[in-house]
Amino acid sequence: MRSRTIDSAALVETCMALSGDGWRLATIAVTDAELPELRYVFCGPRSAGWQQLVLRPAGATDAANRRVPSLAPSNVAADWLEREIEDLFAIDFVGHPLLGDFVLHDNRWAEGVGPMRPGARIREARVERAWQPRRVLREEGAFVMPVGPVYAGEAESALFLLETVGEDVVRTVPRLFYKYRGVEKLAQGRSVQDALLLVERANGTSAFAHAWTYCMAAEEILGVRAPARAERLRAVFAELERVRRHVAAIRAIVDSTALWVGAARLLELEERLLRACGAAGGHRYLFGLATVGGLQRDVDDSTLLAVANDASDVGKHVVATVEQLAHTSSFLDRIQRVGILTQAQAEQFGAVGPFARASGAVFDLRCEQPYGAYATFQPVVPSADEGDGYARLRVLAQEIRSSLALIAELTREIPTGPVRTAWSARSGEALGWAEAPGGASVQLLRLDDEARCIDLRFTPPSFRNWQNFRWVTEDFAFQDFPIILATCGLCVAENDR
Repeated sequence: MRSRTIDSAALVETCMALSGDGWRLATIAVTDAELPELRYVFCGPRSAGWQQLVLRPAGATDAANRRVPSLAPSNVAADWLEREIEDLFAIDFVGHPLLGDFVLHDNRWAEGVGPMRPGARIREARVERAWQPRRVLREEGAFVMPVGPVYAGEAESALFLLETVGEDVVRTVPRLFYKYRGVEKLAQGRSVQDALLLVERANGTSAFAHAWTYCMAAEEILGVRAPARAERLRAVFAELERVRRHVAAIRAIVDSTALWVGAARLLELEERLLRACGAAGGHRYLFGLATVGGLQRDVDDSTLLAVANDASDVGKHVVATVEQLAHTSSFLDRIQRVGILTQAQAEQFGAVGPFARASGAVFDLRCEQPYGAYATFQPVVPSADEGDGYARLRVLAQEIRSSLALIAELTREIPTGPVRTAWSARSGEALGWAEAPGGASVQLLRLDDEARCIDLRFTPPSFRNWQNFRWVTEDFAFQDFPIILATCGLCVAENDR
């Protein structure tokens, strides 16, 4: 990753120039140096690599470096990134239209605490005061309809504030982070292997993808490469995880439309995939499989082939179910032309994954910035243009088919040999990236001389996609909300990392 240092006066202009040349803002990181240092990471056009802008300290005091020009007015993809940093590190982004009440909900935290800062006195920062949602609508009869944050079943905690003057949602405000875990803070000071355990548990449905992202960053720092067999198997497990996650997402869509028989059938198929993951990887959610230097365990070729065949059979049933749904008018009436995200919105606000590709914003790190076995084995990346719930469903089904075809190709003539490379401690900084089931997963890692984590910046796909959620719900009826939510396939737990 290329890196250059700039000062605050040139920050906005430089970032705008990069965006104009096709570079995408991937994340903004803060290092816990003596003076806070911001790092702006951009992903280049196809195979152009990555570029990092390091903001030069503005002065010799801590306070002088806590006022930074905001990118949000010129690059709205920076909106949530800056809001998160302002809450967690107490850095003021000058010119940002809306700071505060984000990760740290204002009724429980004093403003300006910055709990991720070194030496922050968190216990003294807790407050209790009344909270009222920000409102835009002031017309007579306007009201706010709260949805959540407590739900039945497996749903995570999230509050959605829907403003209306009638039956249609005029404005949506997602209020997340009720169970924020501070994975990045907890990782500091831990060994490179112990920090991995935290990262992969940020989201069970994408555990392997996030673990692989982290391992690639660590391996770059430590100067090691996973063996050829491990690289091939990593891609197989990543695609198996993608299929399982997409089946679960389709099941959630069907369940939201009250088609109980179809939902039960998809739940059965999802269970078959979980068992296949357990048989091949040792854990239903592939926890503990990826490790720095390769994989924790090998899997014999016959078991791998059996798992691939079972997954292929599951995929055929899932695709057939989706094709049946395409002829079910009561189902189509609920998702066609509902929950629309335009291509312009997806690109402007930095949407990723199937959520973005269903709106015509085609971007996939497996092809744009190939890594591991994807440098040789390229997937077919499906897309759609409509941007509605039905387009998102079709893209999920097509990606299942694409991943299964890729698994079949990957499992032919797998290289023999070890699945793990030994390594020695070394300090440094590196970026890891992977196309998780939900989209781009990006992690910036710094290690000390004993391979302990100094800093970790973890930006998962759901964090980028929740920023787009308001667009798909506004101007649609209240009764559409739970179905639109299901079609987006967003993860609260991954966001509240």
